[in-house]
Amino acid sequence: MEPASISGEQWAARVSGEALDLAQCMQFVEDPGAGAISTFSGVTRNSFKGKAVVKLEYECYTDMALKKLKDVCEECCQKHAIIRLAVAHRVGEVWVGQPSVLVAASSAHRLEAIQACHWVIDALKATVPIWKKEFFEDGSIWKENAECQLLGNSSEGLA
Repeated sequence: MEPASISGEQWAARVSGEALDLAQCMQFVEDPGAGAISTFSGVTRNSFKGKAVVKLEYECYTDMALKKLKDVCEECCQKHAIIRLAVAHRVGEVWVGQPSVLVAASSAHRLEAIQACHWVIDALKATVPIWKKEFFEDGSIWKENAECQLLGNSSEGLA
């Protein structure tokens, strides 16, 4: 999939079939007024509930995923005192050790950036229509994010 992106004054979001670049996200959020840059990198691990994971595969409806990422980014900017925000999600095959999602936030002080990253990843997993299939050594399954079940697929109530 060709990369697709959307952005606002303080934020940028991207969905891509290409490898994600944490340095690029960090560069976007750099600002002379930022005393902190916090990042989150969600990486494919090698096991799930005792089963050996080979890879993950993500699919999305790109237009809807970008619309929901826009909503998440704008809400984060309203809720948290951040300067800039970058979010990137991979689609297609993501092998063990590779990142599938990146979040970077800058703020004047560390707590705001850390809280923003935490809030964004939870809201993204709860509301953005990106589907994950896990491939094990002995088969595969589609997996729903636990955040979808806990929040009824709504970002309301996220702290």
